[in-house]
Amino acid sequence: MITVIIPALNEEKTIRDVISLVSSSPQVGEILVIDDKSSDNTIKRSRLPKVRIYTSPKLGKGSSIREGIMLSKNEVVVLLDADILTYPENIVELLTSPILKGEADFVKSTFDRQAGRVTELVAKPLLGLLFPELSKFSQPLSGMFGCKKSLMKKLEIENDYGVDVGILLDMHNIGARIKEVNIGYIENRMQTWEQLGKMSREVSKAILKRAR
Repeated sequence: MITVIIPALNEEKTIRDVISLVSSSPQVGEILVIDDKSSDNTIKRSRLPKVRIYTSPKLGKGSSIREGIMLSKNEVVVLLDADILTYPENIVELLTSPILKGEADFVKSTFDRQAGRVTELVAKPLLGLLFPELSKFSQPLSGMFGCKKSLMKKLEIENDYGVDVGILLDMHNIGARIKEVNIGYIENRMQTWEQLGKMSREVSKAILKRAR
């Protein structure tokens, strides 16, 4: 069986739809919603079959991921964002099939949307210089992926915008078999210029730290 982990912060408008979608997969045995102290009705909207809800004692997506991994009852885990309504119906299968077939240990998602500004102007140039073997990944900052719990427990998971590229680099550095799969068109919120600046600094820090 598969565990789906959904970190969430004030996602009352979308969380129930994401849960309902992944619940339809016969392979999903449990769904963990790791709430980041939401001030809206995220928790109330998450109360559905298969769902276990936990409130994270520490703010940040990285902390939520670490807690979800430790709480997971299954070895194969899927991480999904809580604010996306355009996931394909077979999102769980897309992100876990290569793992279940023994072809990969970590499955990174890519999608049919132009990569963001931080990806194109910061992440890809730095990866091309410092980790050229990873320059083939079209969406290195994607936060939707499938993985093995046993490997995730070995990683240093950042607690800021560097979390997703940090996981990719750590998986590479421990020798995990990594595969990128297309999950179709994904639509999410645009970041403000202030958020983009903060993201650029934290993504750069995560890459440079691992290049040492």
